[in-house]
Amino acid sequence: MKKGMIARRMSSTSHRPLTLFFDLDGTLSDPSEGITRSVQHALECLGRPYPPKSELTRYIGPPLRWTFPKLLDTDDKELVETAVDYYRERYEDVGLFENEVYPGIPELLCRLRDDGYPLYVVTAKPRVYADRIIRHFGLDCCFIEVYGPELDGRFDEKRELVGFILHQRALDPRRTVMIGDRASDIESGRAYGTCAIGVTYGFGTLEEITAAKPDHICHNPNEIYPAVQRIPG
Repeated sequence: MKKGMIARRMSSTSHRPLTLFFDLDGTLSDPSEGITRSVQHALECLGRPYPPKSELTRYIGPPLRWTFPKLLDTDDKELVETAVDYYRERYEDVGLFENEVYPGIPELLCRLRDDGYPLYVVTAKPRVYADRIIRHFGLDCCFIEVYGPELDGRFDEKRELVGFILHQRALDPRRTVMIGDRASDIESGRAYGTCAIGVTYGFGTLEEITAAKPDHICHNPNEIYPAVQRIPG
């Protein structure tokens, strides 16, 4: 191959848009009503007292198999699985749609898609639920794929999920951006060398996001597009 052709190909590759990984809960949509009420349902079915919804929002984001041991103060795996089953009993029929897309998100996603950015959903919510939510809100036209854990717990650890996607899609971490509202989102990408954008309008505090040291912090969806533009391509 001639040197000129190689140079042109490298130039084309270097200007390819960054790949963007979007968290779901607390980043694209507010699922607090459905999640907290489904957690309360699970605890009630187990005959346990449950906290008010305002206290349960801090558990939005991490996997259920991390949440219920803390709420039940137990390491009994069978009890935790029973709680997960009760949660899903309500969530998959009702709680799934007690959810609202944040204002400005549809416009942001369409703009990024139209500008050629490859977009993926990368969430701690089970993939089957995340896919239904994205389709329910008509956002599936913006994403190449929706990734999340399997119901049996595979990929519950978000860091493992990010590594799997980077490998499966043969993506360069240095040209990939993880966007999310919790420190775990940022840290899961950083573990593989991705860039990161933290958002504060979800469920993570400003202190939590700042401590994770993302490349940029956004306080509303309208700030995400300029933040993406500021990341070196």
